[in-house]
Amino acid sequence: MTHRRKQNLQNDESGQTMTEFALVLPILALLLFAVLQFGIVFNNYLTITDAARAGARKGAVGLATQNGAGEAETAARASAENLDQGELEVSVSASPAWEKGADVTVTAEYPYQVSLLGFVVESGTLSSTTTERIE
Repeated sequence: MTHRRKQNLQNDESGQTMTEFALVLPILALLLFAVLQFGIVFNNYLTITDAARAGARKGAVGLATQNGAGEAETAARASAENLDQGELEVSVSASPAWEKGADVTVTAEYPYQVSLLGFVVESGTLSSTTTERIE
């Protein structure tokens, strides 16, 4: 009878699942937060890419206006309204000058930072450049 009771105690697994879950939960939580952080960075990248495109398009069709570069920058900033405008850098240039057939180039830059549990894992600057021909 002693042998039987000892065998039952060895097969008792009533806490094993909770222990395994407690060991795996921090890893799963860290993975979830990493996916969220990279998703935010990717969304910011898509936003500045669209901002550069919108600015270049406005500059390409803005030859008749007095300030084509200013309107292109305003269009780029308006396209990226969900980003911190103080940190968004937009530069507009036309080569060789603001005339029909020249190229207008808009570059948008925005800093990013990926942090997990308060530690900065990666940081840098997202950048996108678009060039269009002035119509």
